[in-house]
Amino acid sequence: MKALPVADPGTPDHRSPARYLLWLSRTQVRPIIAGAVLGVIWMLSQALMPAAIGRAVDAGVAAKDGAALVTWAAVLLGLGAVQATSGVIRHRMAVFNWLAAAYRTVQIVVRQSTRLGGTLPKRLSTGEVVSVGVSDVAHIGDALDILSRGSGAVVAIVTVAGILLAASPPLGLVVLIGVPVILALAAPLIKPYREREQRHRELVGELNTHATDLVAGLRVLRGIGGEDLFAARYRAESQRVRAAGVHVARADSRMSGAEVILPGLLVALVTWLGARFAVAGTITPGQLVAFYGYAVFLIHPLKTLGEAASKLTRGHVAAGRVVRLLDIEPEIRHTGTARPDGPPGDLVDAASGLVVRPGLLTAVAASDPRDARAIADRLGRHADGDVTYGGLPLGDIAAVRERILVAVNDDRLFSGPLRETLVPPGRPEADLHAAVAAANAEDIVEAVGFDAHVAESGREFSGGQQQRLRLARALAADPEVLILVEPTSAVDAHTEARIAERLHAARAGRTTVVCTTSPLMLDRADHVAHVEGGTVVAAGGHRTLLASEPRYAATVTRGDGEIVRGSA
Repeated sequence: MKALPVADPGTPDHRSPARYLLWLSRTQVRPIIAGAVLGVIWMLSQALMPAAIGRAVDAGVAAKDGAALVTWAAVLLGLGAVQATSGVIRHRMAVFNWLAAAYRTVQIVVRQSTRLGGTLPKRLSTGEVVSVGVSDVAHIGDALDILSRGSGAVVAIVTVAGILLAASPPLGLVVLIGVPVILALAAPLIKPYREREQRHRELVGELNTHATDLVAGLRVLRGIGGEDLFAARYRAESQRVRAAGVHVARADSRMSGAEVILPGLLVALVTWLGARFAVAGTITPGQLVAFYGYAVFLIHPLKTLGEAASKLTRGHVAAGRVVRLLDIEPEIRHTGTARPDGPPGDLVDAASGLVVRPGLLTAVAASDPRDARAIADRLGRHADGDVTYGGLPLGDIAAVRERILVAVNDDRLFSGPLRETLVPPGRPEADLHAAVAAANAEDIVEAVGFDAHVAESGREFSGGQQQRLRLARALAADPEVLILVEPTSAVDAHTEARIAERLHAARAGRTTVVCTTSPLMLDRADHVAHVEGGTVVAAGGHRTLLASEPRYAATVTRGDGEIVRGSA
């Protein structure tokens, strides 16, 4: 049995939910076939037990033949051993199929999320992505898990019908006709269940998104007194989810009831007819006992078919959500292959007129922060644009993400040891310490240590501490071009002054772009570009621009005559 997860999940067929489930089945066709074969053996061994009991009654008890009784008892014991052994292995194989489908789907979802990058949050909410990775993968695993038992159930029903036809054609016909009738009666219950399940999954995804936003912004909400308001909204939305869940439960209860009552009616009919035939002498006492056994046994495979319908429906709904995620295409698809040789050249954004000289710390001071963010996105190829690097179009250059790193305040700290959160394993210890010092984050490390566990998104740290740790992580990556967007917006003036000084020294000789209107950061820059309306309207040194450009002075002093820190 293969180790999980597999190294390469493959390329999924996401033209429809059904095709995705079929693709999953093909990727693990051998274990699915093995599980189905074991499921058939497991069910058949149970299906043959009533026949063995009937033969023991007729050939052994009724005929008073001890040897025949011992023989059929041994057959019954052998069937029990086969049933127990095949049941254990079948269950193991079914669990493997469940895990393989779930892991493969998780790998595909994570790979697609990484591929989409900044496109993902624009198209899908956080809660919906979480729901896919948590709930939907379980339903997809259930859909493949039920195949082994479902296959066994179908074969068992056909086998029992054949035995009944051979012993009593009327009873065999009752089973052969009754099973399709049961399935036809239960079919109308599947569609409303699937629709309600789909609606419930959508509401759960929305609620997860709002819960994530609420927790992330709890400190801000408390500060403005909005905690009760948003909590009330969350309660109202959770009630909508509860109501949708009740609707799903009602549809599920109808299906569960149908799984019991419809097979029960068929079993009652078979039992009643069998008793009448026994009294009439059409069948033997042993056959009557066997028919009773079949009547009881048939409940199991028929309920398994109902369970299969339910799980396949849920799996289809879950696969639909996965397919919607896989259908999303990144806003920027082209990946270049050119690998420039020699020293880094100019990074030029034609839309704004910004020219970033190699080896310098360039500051972008925008009157509208959105303009600075748009420029940073184009420079890092997170948004399409006419950008060249060293004279080559940025879209033609291979491994852009390795060459140009854009760090923004939306970035998250990953959970795990602090050391691994800041630098990948294997990087020199000196690089880590240098990055922490440049980000003025030594006090954080001294307080918790590099081996401290960081919670999700680093929520145990304050906003300013998170910002400094994110800056340390960006510096430790040491890319050819580092683009920082408002890297000191959450720290105090003294900390900001130290970061400005250390950042210039840490990135000496390498290309750095800082999008900021902080006078402290601007004063340490080698070159400053003032942006208005998305275009560079002035460029030069910070102090020169202060003296010669009133609009620049208004931007960096926030228009209120504030004394420019760092120019004194």
